Order: sequence, then structure tokens, then C-alpha cells
Amino acid sequence: MKLKRLARALALAALAAGPADGAKAGDPEGSAAPHAVELKYREQREACADRNPLRNAYFGELHVHTGFSTDAYTFETRTTPDDAYAFAKGEPIPFAGGRRVSLERPLDFTAVTDHASFLGEGRLCTSEDSPVYDSEPCVYFRGEQSDESGPLGGMGRRLAAITGGGVGTPARSAALCGEDFERCLAAMDSVWKENQAAAERHYDRTAECRFTSFNGYEYTATPDYAKVHRNVIFRGEAVPERVVAWVDEPNVWELWRRLRSDCLDAGNGCDALTIPHNSNMSNGQMFALDYFGEPRDRQVAMAELRARLEPLIEIMQTKGDSECRNGMWKVLGDPDPLCDFEKWRLLEPAPEDCEKGTGRGGVIGEGCQSRVDFARYALVEGLREAGRIGVNPIKFGMTASTDVHNGNSGDTEEASFDGLLGISDATPGQRLMRGTSTALPPAAFNPGGLVGVWAEENSRDALFDAMKRRETFGTSGTRILPRLFGGWTLDPALCADPALLQKAYAQGVPMGSDLSAPPEGAAAPRFLVSALRDPGGAGIRSLPLQRIQIVKAWPGEDDAIHQAVFDVAGNPDNGAGVDPETCEPQGAGDDTLCAVWTDPDFDPDSHAVYYARVLENPSCRWSTLQCNQFSEEDRPESCAHPQVSRAIQERAWTSPIWFVPR
Repeated sequence: MKLKRLARALALAALAAGPADGAKAGDPEGSAAPHAVELKYREQREACADRNPLRNAYFGELHVHTGFSTDAYTFETRTTPDDAYAFAKGEPIPFAGGRRVSLERPLDFTAVTDHASFLGEGRLCTSEDSPVYDSEPCVYFRGEQSDESGPLGGMGRRLAAITGGGVGTPARSAALCGEDFERCLAAMDSVWKENQAAAERHYDRTAECRFTSFNGYEYTATPDYAKVHRNVIFRGEAVPERVVAWVDEPNVWELWRRLRSDCLDAGNGCDALTIPHNSNMSNGQMFALDYFGEPRDRQVAMAELRARLEPLIEIMQTKGDSECRNGMWKVLGDPDPLCDFEKWRLLEPAPEDCEKGTGRGGVIGEGCQSRVDFARYALVEGLREAGRIGVNPIKFGMTASTDVHNGNSGDTEEASFDGLLGISDATPGQRLMRGTSTALPPAAFNPGGLVGVWAEENSRDALFDAMKRRETFGTSGTRILPRLFGGWTLDPALCADPALLQKAYAQGVPMGSDLSAPPEGAAAPRFLVSALRDPGGAGIRSLPLQRIQIVKAWPGEDDAIHQAVFDVAGNPDNGAGVDPETCEPQGAGDDTLCAVWTDPDFDPDSHAVYYARVLENPSCRWSTLQCNQFSEEDRPESCAHPQVSRAIQERAWTSPIWFVPR
């Protein structure tokens, strides 16, 4: 028994450590390298010393804001992109409220994604040599006029002062920008160049490959207060001269068309992708398909463009989890209790269901909520569309990030949560009481998540290639290492095989892929799923794993969506728990988990999508840890709020594997 456990542990360690059987990193002949595809650089750099054809896991952040974002500025955030990259590498940076903070465990990569909209206006209003610096709108934006409203109300008014409209219907102000808006556009271009320069300064092009920075920005579409935001990430230093801001291009199709013309087809090596975030607040708009009135060939072309540019989703961030929600319209199958994790809108009564329509107001906790606001069900709508026109425009892998507005990239530890919105939540008391809407409970925010990437090395090309092929995963902030492979001939004994990884790539496909056509006689697909616990370190407590689940979803008749969740490794009844008063964990768990699972209900005539969810043992939520810092009589009311969870289960989500009937 001990020998079996040892063999299993060694096999699982190979999943994270790379080549086995003497294979050398960088030598595809020494192992069954993934598809034997050689990594090719589109840039000048040294090859990474730890290059591994069987791929390493890298953790990072693809959604962080600095004081260059106008909303962050109104909360007294004054960090720069240089600060955000420095923080990601473990260096201390200044915080609103006179604090200095640092990241316990540095990240491998980061993209700064400041809001494209009003980048120029913010710079003009905060630069003393600007011709409009002393204008009334700029004075108001800088907070130099009194405002009796609360923090968020003040933010809204200060932002409105420099725009020609409200948050839901923005426009450029001729008073600030000039009649042709060129003053603001030129300032926006200047800030974009500064962001690029910061990314270049922090990118490690040596063989040590310690840190990778990506150029990026946020396309902040908020039509009628529905959150339809996307981050734009570029492969390398070749980028368009101008960002695409929602205020200038209010239709997301124009964002994708501009990225195609100004980047993909520019002939200079530019490559880009978009990552939607907070679909949970989009009132059904994020994944709505609005081309049904177009001719069939145009529908196909539009679906292909979207699929080409949007291979990922941000499933988790500070404003909640977007995996799934119980009770949604025509979602069939047993309720999934783990769908209640970090939900943004849990107050009773539940939001109205959009059903097949869309709504408004998600940013302020209003309006209907759609099943396609959640990744699991949006994936199925993509399958349904693939069955209709032969192209899947909603085919994404999983990522997670933070969306913090302090410049503190990847600051996701529950035990040291420092806040996310400058001076507005600079103290534990503020964080525990803060709310953006009466539709939200207090302490609704969470520290956010991390994106994991399986790549040959920590370089821009290797990481970006992995993102494009969707060999990615998201976590709720922990550093679990999950892997998922699918195939028809995966060896059921693979978990104990020291050459597990080579054989998994040789016998199947990794997360983010389509299953190959079934060989003759194959009854059902098999899935190899494994996970290693967060290793901890740097004062971070590491918790054991509780279980791995495989989630299956597929389209049904009459607009129905079917779901099924299978426990495939570990034990949901392992007795694990946490004492909310001391936050001491209790019970047993596992360092490693692995299983080869066969779908017991496979239908070769039905589209299906599969992904893995890995769960740690329960631990205290950040709010519980900070409530416990107060004496019982001084604790904020939110510490006893029935909808503020005292304990959570940190988790990871792999990218899916798709089955398409032939």
C-alpha cells in the first residue's frame, strides 16, 4: 500500500516538475512532447533555462488597475504601471492611506489593464501643464470641491464631470477635449505609450525568465449599467498605436474588427486576445448573440471573428464568481451547492431571470440575471450555436484575476487582504461595511483570483500560445496545480505511472482542446484529472485538497441545458472543517489527487463540454479573519450578517474539453 502511494505521488509530481525518464527540458525527442510543436519566438530574447516541452505551471494576473484608471484615481490611488509590475515581483509599493504593502509570493506574469475610456481626460486633469488643468471639470474630478455624497456617489459625480454623459452612456467632453476631441485622444495615446514602456522595463528577456509583463488595457463597455467589460491582452511589444475605448467604439464588434485590422492583419507580428470579465453582472449581454438577422455567411464570419479573438473568460475576481448559479431558467439536473460560492447577488428575493432576453443595471445590483451570465451555461450556448452554424463563438478556457484598483497585482491571500479600492476600503472596518448597492450584502468583495498557465517557459510567446490554445486554469486565489486530459484510450492505471505526463499527451488532449474522433469500438471518453495542493511558503498556510469533481454540461431540447457533477477523486465527507473563531483548520485531506474517469452517460450524438473543479478543505473567508481582529462588542454588524459566509472552500477550475459529434 505504501509503495502504491509512493508511485502515485511520484507520478503526480511529474505533472508539475516536467520530463521524466531522463528526458531533457527542451528536447522533444526525449519524451512524447505535446504534438511535437517547437516554441518559436516572435521577439528577440534568450531562451529560458528551464524550458520544458511538457510544460510548467505559471501563475499570474491579467486584470489590474493603477492610478491611471480614472475611477481608481477618485479613490486616491496613485500607483503607476511600474508600481503594479514591481508589486507583482514582490517589491513593496505605497498604498492609499499611507500604507506600504508587498506580495508574499511573487507572480510569474502580469498585465496592467487600465480603463481605456478617459485615459486622456484623466491625464489632462492631473497634469499641471495641461491647458485644462484649472478648468472646473478637472478641479471637480481631482476632488478639490466638496462633495457630500458617499464614496461611490462621489466617484460617479467626479467621473461624470470629465465626460459628456453618464457612466451608462458616456461621451467625450468638447470642453475638455476640443471640438474634434484630439486633445484627449493625443493624451490617451501618450498614456498608452507610457504603459508600454513600463511593461518593457519589467520584462525579463534573459535566460532566467523571472517575470513576464504583457501590454493590455480594459475595454469598459457598460451599456445601461450592464457590465460588458473585456480586457485586451497583446502577445508582445507590437501593438496598435491607439487603444480602442468604449467611449469611441460602443459596439463590441467594432472592438474585434479594430483588433483584426490594427493588430492581427497589420503584418508586424501583433497578436491579441480579449477576456470578458464579470459576466455575472452583464444582465445577459456578455454572451448574447446579436447577429441572427444577418445573412448566414455573415453570421458565420462574425462567429469566426469572435472565436478567433476571445479564447478565454475571467471566471473569478473581486466582484464574485461567474461559474454557475442554481435555479436558472431551464437548467436541468441536480442543484450544485458549490455554485453558491462568492455570489455577487444573493440577497432575497433573487434577481428576476432574463430567460432568453437581456436586461440592464447589473453594475449597481439591479436588473435581471441570465443563465448565460455564468460560464457553465454560456459554454453550452456555444455548443448549441456550433450545432446550428458549424462555428462555436463562445468557446473559452478558464482564467481568474483580481480587478483590484490599487496596483496590487495578484494580492489574493485571504489572511492579508488589503482592500481593492484605494482610500474607500483602506481599513478592516471600511472593508467589512462597504457596499455599492442596497442589492448587495456588506463585505461582498473578495480578494480575487489568479490565472494559471501551462506553458513551456515563462516568456511572452510561450504564455500567449498557451492562452490561445486555452491550456489555462483559474483559481479563487490559491495556487492549486490542476491538470485535465481527455481521450478514448487513456490508460486507467495512468495515475501510478511515472511517465504519466508523456503518456497523457500522447494518448489524449489537454484542457482547452476538442476530443479527437473516437476510434472504432470506443464506448465513451476517458478523462485524466489530477491536482497538487498549493505548496504554501512565505508565511502562507497551505491546506489539503478535499476532492476533484468533473462537471459535464450539454444542450437539450426546447432551450434546456443539462448539467451533471461527478466526484471523481478525494472525499467530500472527509470531516474537514474550520473553527470560525480561531480559523484553525480541522480534518484530513490530500496533498495530491488523481483519477481516470469514464463518462457513464455518454451520448455520441450529443455535443458536450467537460471541465474539472478542484476543492481545498474549508478555510476562513477574509471577512471572518478581519472580524476576528475586533473584540466581540466592537465587531461591525456585517460580521453576523447571514449572507456573509464565514468559511469558504478555495478552488481551481480547469479549462474545458469539448466533444463535438462527427
